[in-house]
Amino acid sequence: MTIQVDASGLSCPQPVLLTRNALRSADGDTVSVLVDSGTSRDNCCRVAQKAGWSVVVNDQGQGRYELVMTR
Repeated sequence: MTIQVDASGLSCPQPVLLTRNALRSADGDTVSVLVDSGTSRDNCCRVAQKAGWSVVVNDQGQGRYELVMTR
C-alpha cells in the first residue's frame, strides 16, 4: 500500500513534518510525497534517508517533484 502526501504549495517546515508523519505511520509501505520546490525536495529526502528509507526523485517538470520512499 502506498501512502500519498501532497505537500504542494506548502512552505517549510510543513512538507518535512507531513513526510515525517507519513514515514512513522508507513509500517514498511511505500510513501509518495509531492512537492513543488527544490528546498522541500531536498529537506524531505534528507529526513527520509536519515530514517533509513531509500528515495527516488521523479522530476515532473515545472518545479514539481514526486518523492518515492521505500525501505
